[in-house]
Amino acid sequence: MQESRLFKIVYHLLDKGHATAPELAEKFEVSVRTIYRDIDALSSAGVPIYAEAGRNGGIHLMNDFVLDKAVLSEEEKQEILTALQSINFTNNNGNNQTLQKLSAIFNMSSENWLEVDFSRWGNKGTDNEKFELLKSAVIHQKCVKITYANSCGVISERIVQPFKMSYKSMSWYLKAYCTEKQDYRIFKLTRMIDLEILTESFCKSSFPELDETLGQSYNTIVLRFPKNMSYRVYDEFDKTRVSKKENGDLVVSVEIPEDEWLIGYLLSFGTQVDIIEPAYLKDIVAEQAKKIYEKYKS
Repeated sequence: MQESRLFKIVYHLLDKGHATAPELAEKFEVSVRTIYRDIDALSSAGVPIYAEAGRNGGIHLMNDFVLDKAVLSEEEKQEILTALQSINFTNNNGNNQTLQKLSAIFNMSSENWLEVDFSRWGNKGTDNEKFELLKSAVIHQKCVKITYANSCGVISERIVQPFKMSYKSMSWYLKAYCTEKQDYRIFKLTRMIDLEILTESFCKSSFPELDETLGQSYNTIVLRFPKNMSYRVYDEFDKTRVSKKENGDLVVSVEIPEDEWLIGYLLSFGTQVDIIEPAYLKDIVAEQAKKIYEKYKS
């Protein structure tokens, strides 16, 4: 516990420049006497830390001090390397210099435990390129022009102010402000046909967080799948929404908007799904299936 607090004290001083003992005591929820003992421990460990009396005094580090690996515990070193390894998967240029340098400083190896590829099967990494461009635009607060296909099948060009990348339900999304709609929007990465980072900058604000409990309510859709479809059921639905019958069938109960996407989604299961509720949805899917048959019959 003390070793962790020592590192936090050094980090705080590096960040703020200086602090008083009472300030540090309040921040780390210990006594002023404990803070002075910590200062003595840091000094004994070779950290150039000193205290000045007077009106503008306080606890300081020497100006040329660089954080030394001795301040970190073995567990903290490994946590830092693991965190960097986790972050590094978004850097598709293979630049691992920070990770390599810290591994050398700590005299520890970092296990390559994670591999993430944002691209869909067969698209040769273009989704990765989109992700990198959008990440850069978010960080540097640059407007982006996108060619986007919305859920109604309309393709249009938008200029957006990107705020944040968000991962939800096995897909990446961009939270942004749309200059055309003059409102906040969420865009799905895979629906971006093309994108271009513009030179125009913007002042970043907070993306409004939606309260899902106040959102639009949807009818409950109840579906039944044979057990051989379990791989898709558990891929696409949370297990809390799935119940298993004695014969192995899986029943899913979920709230989904009843739109064109839902009809196409249900058709993607072919004959491997039974619509239990609502009953009228069966007729809609059957009619769409009939149209498909009429289109392709020889």
